[in-house]
Amino acid sequence: MRNRTFLFSLIALLVIMIGCSKNNGNEQGTARLQVSLTDDPADYDAVNINVQDVLINVTGDDDNGWVSLGDVNRGMYNLLDLVNDKDTVLADAVIPSGKLHQIRLVLGDGNTIVDDGVEYQLTTPSAQQSGLKLNVQQDVTEGVLYKLLLDFDVSKSIVKNGSGKYILKPVIRTVLESVGGSIKGVVTPFSFNSHILAIQGSDTVATTYTGTDGGYLIKGLTSGSYDVHVIPSDATYVKASRLGIIVNTGAVTLVDTVKLAQ
Repeated sequence: MRNRTFLFSLIALLVIMIGCSKNNGNEQGTARLQVSLTDDPADYDAVNINVQDVLINVTGDDDNGWVSLGDVNRGMYNLLDLVNDKDTVLADAVIPSGKLHQIRLVLGDGNTIVDDGVEYQLTTPSAQQSGLKLNVQQDVTEGVLYKLLLDFDVSKSIVKNGSGKYILKPVIRTVLESVGGSIKGVVTPFSFNSHILAIQGSDTVATTYTGTDGGYLIKGLTSGSYDVHVIPSDATYVKASRLGIIVNTGAVTLVDTVKLAQ
């Protein structure tokens, strides 16, 4: 009897652990992150940096928590082309929601500076190898579109030593702001999938499909008004729509349940 009681207790414990594991896995959602580069004016003709990668850390583990954003727009950028509120997008990626701890900008070879019409090599001792690490330490909400602006202060970032060598010691301010939201809802019945379209004007901005529970989440939408169209995969059901859905920056807009009719 004692062995049987122990066995039942062990089974119950395993069921609880599995249930908690599933719940924890479902809690982690995703957000969309756009990383852009901009610059403050400086008294040089050009400052060219070779961007090779952008990495983020959402775990807080400074040694092993770094991952690349993937499809980074690699190449040479003249920072002085990005002044007076101009910027360029380095990466646009889906990231885990939770907290964005740090970002790392990795530079390649061939960085240069043009001063009084003469081009010089720009030495980047720290950023060239492991990348320039910047603290963000801000929360990221599921389904929201964020823009992370890397504000490069060139006038403070260039050091000319006694031998006339130019050294890049980047001074960069990070600004993370939510610039979009998402639309969330449910479609019934959910014995089949439905195609969900978010339309603004005449443009289909984003699409997704319902899950096994009929739920959907359209993420990374800029603020504005959208029409949501539902196209059931079962042809015996009629298409449906919800018009004038307002998306606000940094928020998830809940849509009334769509009940498909035959």
